[in-house]
This record gives sequence, structure tokens and C-alpha cells, in this order.
Amino acid sequence: MQKSPKIVQGTESPSRQAIGSSRFVHRYLASVLAQASHRISAEFHVEVRKAGLTVTEWRVLGSLVEGDGETVGQLARLAVTKQPTLSKVLPRLQEQGYVSMQASRLDRRQTLVSITPKGAKLIHGLCEQAMEHQRRVLEKLDPDHADRLVDMLRAIISR
Repeated sequence: MQKSPKIVQGTESPSRQAIGSSRFVHRYLASVLAQASHRISAEFHVEVRKAGLTVTEWRVLGSLVEGDGETVGQLARLAVTKQPTLSKVLPRLQEQGYVSMQASRLDRRQTLVSITPKGAKLIHGLCEQAMEHQRRVLEKLDPDHADRLVDMLRAIISR
């Protein structure tokens, strides 16, 4: 594997240093993805908190919107959270009337979680804000590159 050229500290901005850095943390895909996700998410999470939701609640409701319901296990994967954390969040969301939970018709041992009309109403505006935030993030890229980036990330996720 060929190393990227090393940038002399102090000659370029920290973000530019990262782009050409030969450091492992800047070459390792999982680290680069995590850093990008953190930077992009942190900006939007301010809006989530203004709406009175935790980040986990936002991810849960956002994962349920436009769907027919999810099992708890699938919802944990979609919301990028652990099942024990989700098991603490779901009762709160149910008490607030944002989600409903019932036994799955296919497998009574599984719980199916669905968003309620009240939850959908709450999350609708945030979803619009999220898509606008995404547009602003991606507008810094060439449109073809932005589309390819999203497609490539989906391909990685679906593997």
C-alpha cells in the first residue's frame, strides 16, 4: 500500500492536513466515516434537541417514519443503537404517544414497533430539516460525486 505524502505541521489548515495525512486514522475507512458522520450529525443534533428529542429518540422515530413498523431488533440496527438502549427508549416514546408496540402477527415472540400519527407529525418537520441539512452538506461536492458517495455508502451498508 502506497503512503500519502506527509504534510509538514503548521503549513496547512488542520482539515487540509487530514486530507493528505499519512496517519492511520485518516486512511482507515471506518475512522474517516465515523469522523464525517460525527461532524455532520453534530450540526443537525442541535435541531433535534431544540425539538425536545434525544438523538436516540430522533433516530428511532426517523427509522420508523414512512414504514410499516419494525421488529425491535431491526429497529435497533436502523437507529444505530443497542437493543438494551432501545428497550429503555421505547416505553418513553410509547408513553408520549409517539410509537405503538404490539406482538408481531408472524412471530408472537417479537414486538413490532410502529410510529403513531402523533409521532409522524412530530418527526415530519425534523425530517424536512434533516434533508435540507443534507443538501447543504452535499452542495459542497460536485453533484455527480455527491450522488455517487450516497450510492457507494448504501452499497457498503447493504453488503
